[in-house]
Amino acid sequence: QVQLVESGGGLVQAGGSLRLSCAASGRTFSSNAMGWFRQAPGKEREFVAAITRSGGTYYPDSVKGRFTISRDNAKNTVYLQMNSLKPEDTAVYYCAAKRTLYSILPVTEIEYDYWGQGTQVTVSS
Repeated sequence: QVQLVESGGGLVQAGGSLRLSCAASGRTFSSNAMGWFRQAPGKEREFVAAITRSGGTYYPDSVKGRFTISRDNAKNTVYLQMNSLKPEDTAVYYCAAKRTLYSILPVTEIEYDYWGQGTQVTVSS
């Protein structure tokens, strides 16, 4: 079992930056692919970023070049650095983990095994 706890959300002006953190419990963090999703009010949850066990990353076009996912296996933590934030980035951001033996990049909700409770990010115009 893996428990995920997000932190780092808050209120920021457009053009600003935030760094989200996701701390994972358990001894198998390095064996998980990790991802970030977000959900805005009235919208479906959408994929934001993923990182493989070995550090490969993938982003959708909506955040590519602005967001960076990284992981520190020694600290059991995955990060999401968000720069050049826009009002449309406002959402609850969720961290997710997928058990895997391979360096895969899961991009859909159904592929993930564990989820955090989410952290609110609000970008004002």
